[in-house]
Amino acid sequence: MVAFTLPDGSVKTYDGPATPLDVARDIGPGLAKAAVLARVDGREWDLNRPVERDAKLELIRRQDDAALELIRHDAAHVLAMAVQELFPGTQITFGPATQDGFYYDFHRAEPFSTEDFEAIEARMREIVDRDVPITREVWSREDAAELFAEKGEDFKAEWVWELPEGEDITMYRQGDWIDLCRGPHLPSTGRLGKAFKLMKLAGAYWRGDAARPQLQRIYGTAWRDEKELKAYLHRLEEAEKRDHRKLGRQLDLFHMQEEAQGSIFWHPKGWTVYRLIERYMRERLDAAGYVEVKTPQLVDRALWEKSGHWDKFREHMFIAEVDEGGDGRVEDTHHLALKPMNCPGHVQVFKQGIKSYRDLPIRMGEFGSCHRYEPHGALHGLMRVRAFTQDDAHIFCTEDQIESETKRFIDLLMGIYRDFGFQDVRIKFSDRPPVRAGEDAVWDKAEHALKAATEAAGADYALNPGEGAFYGPKLEFVLRDAIGRDWQCGTLQVDFVLPERLDASYMAEDGQRYRPVMLHRAILGSFERFIGILIEQYGGAFPLWLAPVQVTVATITNDADPYAERVAEACRAAGLRVETDLRNEKITAKIREHSLAKVPAVFVVGRREAEDGTVAVRRLGGKAQEILALDEAISILKDEAGSPGGA
Repeated sequence: MVAFTLPDGSVKTYDGPATPLDVARDIGPGLAKAAVLARVDGREWDLNRPVERDAKLELIRRQDDAALELIRHDAAHVLAMAVQELFPGTQITFGPATQDGFYYDFHRAEPFSTEDFEAIEARMREIVDRDVPITREVWSREDAAELFAEKGEDFKAEWVWELPEGEDITMYRQGDWIDLCRGPHLPSTGRLGKAFKLMKLAGAYWRGDAARPQLQRIYGTAWRDEKELKAYLHRLEEAEKRDHRKLGRQLDLFHMQEEAQGSIFWHPKGWTVYRLIERYMRERLDAAGYVEVKTPQLVDRALWEKSGHWDKFREHMFIAEVDEGGDGRVEDTHHLALKPMNCPGHVQVFKQGIKSYRDLPIRMGEFGSCHRYEPHGALHGLMRVRAFTQDDAHIFCTEDQIESETKRFIDLLMGIYRDFGFQDVRIKFSDRPPVRAGEDAVWDKAEHALKAATEAAGADYALNPGEGAFYGPKLEFVLRDAIGRDWQCGTLQVDFVLPERLDASYMAEDGQRYRPVMLHRAILGSFERFIGILIEQYGGAFPLWLAPVQVTVATITNDADPYAERVAEACRAAGLRVETDLRNEKITAKIREHSLAKVPAVFVVGRREAEDGTVAVRRLGGKAQEILALDEAISILKDEAGSPGGA
């Protein structure tokens, strides 16, 4: 007798072993058709794999988000099967699902090209139409290795012997094709559907080792249906148009070059945006009761050792060796690190002087310039750099203040995100990671405190297991942008560990010394990355308060040049960022150029406007122009141009 307990508490019993698909069929044909995967006692399970003991059973339908990874993994297997049918002699290696799709690595003497994609996709669709069963088999290690060796699959044969002793060697068969895989998989290839597309080619090394054979990686994307696939491809097109690296050049905001890898050369317009954001953030933090500090760039390794960062983050630090004696002796050599984060420095500021419970909470902020080593291949415009500025702050408080400070921070963060145009914000709760500082009892206390504080703040969150920070659990705040992409920016982390390591304390009401709780928090994350996100969010067309040039005064004829200068001066007097365009060019060409430069407003002036004291106002994205008195036009723009923080 085998009993399945379903999520609603009902129980299905069978005389002997039964599959999750049997249960789905008994519940109804609709569920049997929609189900693609099962969870047996929380473990993912093939629908057609028998269960031989009592278990909790959850059936995953195609429309459930959990089905996407399965669909993508199956698409990788169908890709591999298609490639080997079309290109005999090609060896297979690994083919996992990814965030938006899948890939498979192949070894073949001849290179693939994107021109092969059409034929491969056609064969993949044919394999789907065959609807061949996908079955799980358990093999001995020796038999699996022998099979792959006979087939000339050297990579798979090698990998079989790398699997842990005692672990089942599972093989998945699709018709005559077979692959080593942990699974699970769909019941048949027909359940995959045809909402997939091959995207690009890349190189890879076997097991990531440059000394091993080079492989060819084919990337693809796969979705539950054609509608999702089309939406994804549309997002890619939009993302290409909004690419901050391309717009950064087009709008003359910044550039990067080989001599300063991972660092930004800000141009005047880009630096204007940077300073506007910094000024806005400073005003919001001042109003929220933060004090601002500035801590050193170079700090001796001794402090990083005390904090635990030397052991944890050493490989990401830029190190300077200083010969204090000038004679080259080892004992005179000091190792200094460019700070990768601000936390230990803020503890040093907190420790100056005796702190009382009456002083807490202390909200200490810094626009801290940090450096972290990132591999060259990981660098990506403003999004992944080596030199960056964090909008970092640490709140030193008592345990009793965690709840109120968490609520206060979430309110501040949500308001700032709204001001920047982000309405859809999700929260993830990340608990203890495998590598961490502090005892489990301390983590228990920190996780309980942060969960309770988040719930008290009325904030919904999703669990993100194992992704907490080195010192404590954290909330991650994820923004959804204008084209549906998610960006993790803000964080709030509860830390009982670092104040202990660095001997921070305060005097309590009972006259005893206690450790403060340290809340690490960021809102933007880093200025560089957040500006990259903003560029892509708005496609370079910043809202008026953030636009580096808010208005351009463009002349129709040279006769209007003196008036254009007076208009520009009046705009500057009103606090607007203004430029003039007095070139001897057609006005239509000027307007087009400033539209491409994403200037929010163009004041067109000619002889008539000069005589009447007016301007013809053209707004970015609009086709019509409006004739307004100069004072009225400036007043309207001034009212719109103020930042939400009043800057």
